[in-house]
Amino acid sequence: MSASAAQSLAGRRIVVTRPAEQADALCEEIARRGGTPIRFPVMAIEPLDDPSALRELAARLDGFDYAFFVSPNAVRHALKLLLAERGWPARVAVSTVGKGSERALAEHGFDKVIAPQAGFDSESVLALPAFAPEAIRGRRVVVFRGDGGRELFGDTLRERGAEVEYVTCYRRSLPQAAPRVLLDLAARAELDALSLTSSEGVRNLVALLGGDVPPELAGVPVFAPHPRIVEQARLAGFTRVIETAPGDAGLLDALEAHFDNSLG
Repeated sequence: MSASAAQSLAGRRIVVTRPAEQADALCEEIARRGGTPIRFPVMAIEPLDDPSALRELAARLDGFDYAFFVSPNAVRHALKLLLAERGWPARVAVSTVGKGSERALAEHGFDKVIAPQAGFDSESVLALPAFAPEAIRGRRVVVFRGDGGRELFGDTLRERGAEVEYVTCYRRSLPQAAPRVLLDLAARAELDALSLTSSEGVRNLVALLGGDVPPELAGVPVFAPHPRIVEQARLAGFTRVIETAPGDAGLLDALEAHFDNSLG
């Protein structure tokens, strides 16, 4: 990183809303560029109170053809229990979406992962040859996820003739967080950007704000990596929403470009 690039976010206060255990890398990169990351997690990730269903799944994992992990959280929470119970069956192919999930799988020794190289959503995974109708028909797929979520992936695979089973391996909840720090900064025009990386995160933030986005926060630039999140943010009442490329790199590039242009 050049000296100029190292200060590309100098003096900027940027809110990072990722769950606490997933925020470190982005916060560090913002700080490396001279910015001040403000941690304000809008989602808490917690282990299951009763992991018996996941433990029962471990005993019959050999019966599946594919295992799909929806997120890094799914990777970590599922594999922590599964690999403690047994080795991974060689016949079960592993799939995911997103570079963060791929890295989490690599940390557990999975170097052959079916994942889209362009696009970072269910639609991108469904476009892969492995999940084409002629390839997936008659196959058994287990999907590891949190409590709830989009059903598009599983529903489409079932329409294509696959047998799909969902397994919950962690739960999401609304954290205990007081938004006053954000509101005070915004009221003093000392809040430069807010990152929102999931549609559920947008809804949670609005809930933490009491159900409405107040005027002092509504005009703060929001950076979001997917059209669905952009739409949710605009519906919530944010007036300056910028779509970024996926991942930390996409968010950082968009922040740098925005603030460089704003100086011109």
